[in-house]
Amino acid sequence: MRDIPFKVVIPARYASTRLPAKPLIDLGGRPMVIRVAENARQSGAEEILIATDHPAILEAAAEYGHEAILTAENHASGTDRIAEVAAFKGWPPDTLVVNAQGDEPSLPPDMINAAASALADSGADMATLAHPIADAAEFFNPNVVKVVCDRQGNALYFSRAPVPYARDAFAKSRETLPPDMKALRHIGLYAYRASFLHAYGQLERSPLEESESLEQLRALWHGYRIHVLEIDHPLPPGVDTKEEAERMRQRFA
Repeated sequence: MRDIPFKVVIPARYASTRLPAKPLIDLGGRPMVIRVAENARQSGAEEILIATDHPAILEAAAEYGHEAILTAENHASGTDRIAEVAAFKGWPPDTLVVNAQGDEPSLPPDMINAAASALADSGADMATLAHPIADAAEFFNPNVVKVVCDRQGNALYFSRAPVPYARDAFAKSRETLPPDMKALRHIGLYAYRASFLHAYGQLERSPLEESESLEQLRALWHGYRIHVLEIDHPLPPGVDTKEEAERMRQRFA
């Protein structure tokens, strides 16, 4: 892992629609958000903060020795919540900040470091990860977010639609992907410069963001550059449903 200075903020919203109190789900004797923070401690981050909207998560963080900040309840996204933290802490514009989501307790520490390193190396406003898609069903699944990049690895667009669309090949069959087509699945792990976070809260929500329900499209809409680091494998699954929570409990048991 690279030895570069960066911070990790873990947005942890209590009022999940599908799983109320999701960050506090017990995984092997520890709340899920604490598992995320423990992974982040191994990433080389110089500072780790939990950003939450509920006192119960503050208490859990204090119990396990992690710093937490109570943020507003009405943030539309994790990036909005992290932007509040960056403003509260007064971080200088060149500070690197990684968003480690509070429902990904198996997030590898080296991937957190890789996101920060990709941002530092690229000079972009943000960095994120992606991996190749080989399965046609995954490519056409609207729950799988795709990203298209330019020749330097900067994002041109993120979409739930099947992009890039191989017109001639798919006119014949949509059962397989053409071997010469590069399709990338976006991994929702972000790194930001604090200068971007300080501006983000003032940016108008874009029509693209509203349509696709993808917060990163706000950054592209306003001309910010997002560098995409391609890795060769997906990250371990997070927790969004009761079934996924039960599988994660068994893993940590």
